Amino acid sequence: MTEPTAPRPVPGPYRPGPAPVAVPGDPSTEPRPERVPEAPAEDRTTPADGGDGRLDGLDELPVSEHVAVFEAEHARLQRELGTIDPR
Repeated sequence: MTEPTAPRPVPGPYRPGPAPVAVPGDPSTEPRPERVPEAPAEDRTTPADGGDGRLDGLDELPVSEHVAVFEAEHARLQRELGTIDPR
């Protein structure tokens, strides 16, 4: 049988390390712009609806009906993606 080892000290609270030092010309330390310009409205689409309005009005439906809408859209996307010719 092995002998028990001496108890180890319990770690203390988290201590953050030193702040990063800014290096001139280093893009990771240069300030970033506050906002990124948005695309024009005619170029914007959301990945979920593809811009065709299939999910429009979802916020007026009761939450209990959201699952059916999402399942129908998921089935449609599966059918569409199934038509892609793999190379």
